[in-house]
Amino acid sequence: MRKFWTTAHLRFPYAAIIILFLISGCQSKEKQKQTEKEEPQPPNIVIIYADDLGYGELGAYGATELETPNLDRLANGGMRFTNGYASSATCTPSRYALLTGTYPWRNKSAKILPGTAPLIIDTAQMTIPKMLKQQGYRTGIVGKWHLGLGDGNVNWNERIAPGPNEVGFDRSYIMAATQDRVPTVYIQNGEVVNLDPDDPIQVDYAKNFEGQPTGKDNPGMLKMKWHHGHNNSIVNGIPRIGFMKGGESAKWVDEDMADTFLAEAQKYVTAEKEGPFFLYYALQQPHVPRTPHPRFVGASGMGPRGDVIVEADHMVGEFINTLENGGLLENTLIIFSSDNGPVLNDGYYDDAVEKLGGHEPAGPLRGGKYSLFEAGTRVPFITYWKGRIEPGVSGALVSQLDLLGSLADLVGSDVEGEDSKGLLDVFLGKSDEGREQVVLEATGRTAFRQGDWAMIPPYDGRAVNTFVNIELGNADDYQLYNLKDDLGQQKNLAESNPEKLKEMIAAYRAVRGEGAEQVEELELK
Repeated sequence: MRKFWTTAHLRFPYAAIIILFLISGCQSKEKQKQTEKEEPQPPNIVIIYADDLGYGELGAYGATELETPNLDRLANGGMRFTNGYASSATCTPSRYALLTGTYPWRNKSAKILPGTAPLIIDTAQMTIPKMLKQQGYRTGIVGKWHLGLGDGNVNWNERIAPGPNEVGFDRSYIMAATQDRVPTVYIQNGEVVNLDPDDPIQVDYAKNFEGQPTGKDNPGMLKMKWHHGHNNSIVNGIPRIGFMKGGESAKWVDEDMADTFLAEAQKYVTAEKEGPFFLYYALQQPHVPRTPHPRFVGASGMGPRGDVIVEADHMVGEFINTLENGGLLENTLIIFSSDNGPVLNDGYYDDAVEKLGGHEPAGPLRGGKYSLFEAGTRVPFITYWKGRIEPGVSGALVSQLDLLGSLADLVGSDVEGEDSKGLLDVFLGKSDEGREQVVLEATGRTAFRQGDWAMIPPYDGRAVNTFVNIELGNADDYQLYNLKDDLGQQKNLAESNPEKLKEMIAAYRAVRGEGAEQVEELELK
């Protein structure tokens, strides 16, 4: 018969040693459990980035004509910022600033890029994903990129580099530029998805390829009529910016794009659920061409633009459900914002103007995309962390520039972006002391926000972009507005308050490095 020995059968000191070992082991396990409770896993981080979504588009920001229940859930369940800014009134510069924590006007290449542009983020430059990788995070991007690819001479039929994977992303599933620009293909970790090697891709932004139809010359082939600028190669019945030949099996179906990006975002967070992970989920809506899936057509009553906003809201809701169903929501910080303000007619006839009704995309703000007025850069800005961020509204001045420094503080990194402020407590709703000032950019021009004041320097050029019907902010004289009393920027106080104007110009020039000491001698018109 097998004997089962107990400590009573053991001669001292062996019995005592084993007893002590067992007690020590129990204590170690208990201590380990306590440590695990005291030191939870670092939070997952998700940035959801809309494209051309205005300040007044969401119900939580005052919209009454559009229903956005899922985004409202984030806004009402987290911290909703009323003074949250993109760095620029156009896409590429804002995306550059968000990922690098650096003002886009410091990089002359940070402007709206063609699909063939080289990568504008230096591979040695610090970025949010690179910083998080250093702290043990897995990093991914799904959606719109538009920061350039390669070295300016891309062969689309080979691995494309450098790109997202070379600036910190472990996994990437992107479109190169925008939905209205060629190449109209998805790129996964540098490789064009579903590319047939016997049908190579060619792309050119200067001249067309022989025999390839264009929107300008073949209106009968179009299911979407171009208004301005979008009259080159036709893909899926939609005329684009730029010329493309080949790659038929790799071309996307526009109406499926939102579903495609959602599926990839869901796949990523599910695969990385052990965490910690970072996902940059860059939506394409409501940028042109607005191509809602058939199940969303007519959902808004405002035509395709309203429909794709409803579609985007749905995608965000489905993504949040994936986090929740996976048990990830309570340990995931979600940040939602937009790359710039709204625009209606931005290149195609799609009834965005005609079916707008009572909806006000910019809310109470003046201007829109491309503009130095507030609507160009003040956008929805939401932070949500279930159980960690108390629901509320913050008037703190914050910029997407500040995400690098603030997320570094969150994960214990000592990385600092060139222009990024560490505002973690503000984003978590524990403080209302935001940044003191910020320089804002629009198509190479800059303006300045400090406290309740906004200043726009004089700029040559037309006052209104007549193609899109948006005031650009250009004027012969300085403009000065007190946003506390005049949010719509209707009363220019430059002439009546010259001392405040000089103060603003000095601070603006100090940030720009342009000699603030000369302001006292400035002759103001």
